[in-house]
Amino acid sequence: MASILMTSMPFAGHARPVRAVAAELVRRGHDVRVYTGRSYTGMFDEVGARGVPWRAAPDLDERDLGATFPRMRDAKGFRQVLINLQDLFLGTAPAQCEDLLALAADEPWDLIAGDPMALGTRFAAERLGSRWATVSPIAVWPPGKGIPPTGLGLTPGRGLVGTARDAVLGAGARAGTAALTRLYQGTREQVGLPRDRETFATMWFSPQLVVAAGSPGIDYPRHDLPAHVRFVGDLTDDGVPGRPAALPSWWTDVEQAGVPVVHVTQGTANVDPTDLILPTLEALADEDVLVVVGLGHRTDPLPGPLPANARVAPMVPYPQLLPHVSVVVTNGGYGAVLQALRHDIPLIVAGGDLDKPEIAARIGWHGAGINLRTGTPRPAAIADAYRAVAADPRYRSTAARLGAELRSLGGTRAAADLLERHAA
Repeated sequence: MASILMTSMPFAGHARPVRAVAAELVRRGHDVRVYTGRSYTGMFDEVGARGVPWRAAPDLDERDLGATFPRMRDAKGFRQVLINLQDLFLGTAPAQCEDLLALAADEPWDLIAGDPMALGTRFAAERLGSRWATVSPIAVWPPGKGIPPTGLGLTPGRGLVGTARDAVLGAGARAGTAALTRLYQGTREQVGLPRDRETFATMWFSPQLVVAAGSPGIDYPRHDLPAHVRFVGDLTDDGVPGRPAALPSWWTDVEQAGVPVVHVTQGTANVDPTDLILPTLEALADEDVLVVVGLGHRTDPLPGPLPANARVAPMVPYPQLLPHVSVVVTNGGYGAVLQALRHDIPLIVAGGDLDKPEIAARIGWHGAGINLRTGTPRPAAIADAYRAVAADPRYRSTAARLGAELRSLGGTRAAADLLERHAA
């Protein structure tokens, strides 16, 4: 039995995949602690791990980040990305490191396996010299030859002109993130570590082992992926064993739909329904479909009246829902995209900020769906995209190809195998 300390940022899109891996490790008899925000510790306790709350690190509520980080109020787009990095991810890392060092002094671990965005994981692992793995619920797409710089939502350039474009933009991206790299290096000094050679693109990930959600096939073609990056498919959280998922009162409408079911979601981060949910309801109001809306756990009720073909719930369990779904309309949250593909479902993606434009670009480039190229699409654009995806079977066949690859990689079992070997 190994003692494993896992970390997770206190966000649903991070905590749920980490919980899925923690549950599998517990099932195998390992002692697992998970360091996360106080609002998520109980979720890990439910699967037999031990949730440990942030103490020195400022606890936060993902539903109101502005309460803890005032600069985040009303921030969107690039400004949101920048403030997230400065105030939340790098800003809390020294206090996370302090917490983790105290946990190690109280009860040493054999392995620390951390959320890449919880940068205190890196600092504590280096301070202690401990075995360290990254368990990444976010896409791991490092810079590479022939890959456009991350963050712009670009597809690979073609020919000499495209190659030159990517080279120029890559140099510009490195220059543009140099200030963030310097901030990272300054934070290292703050926690008693020397400067290193990591950059903004690499500072998040363990150089020993990266257990990555997703698959090589979802990324652009590349031949230079580091050997320590291991894709494991979809890290699905199936909930608490023995506890049936709660289904909405209208669930029989899904089971007996008789028409295509379209699921629309904005995930759990940017959840203003005017961005995507309400435009999708308007776009599909006159289509012969059933639209199932998952609001997320922090969205106010939608303004009525709703279209007759719409059904809405705060959360809809994906293991029950997705087998009935024909198309997913999403803002590009990585977890939702992976689960849709794992069920061979084509996508319509409105990726507006954070990593979502990158996810949208890859879905469109592969042909597993349509990239709307904006986070706030017009209803007419959504309607056109739906009709195109519904009419062309190539979208579904491409989604099925990517889904087969995801399913073949082993999911939580493969993740646990890799962590067990690394802990030994």
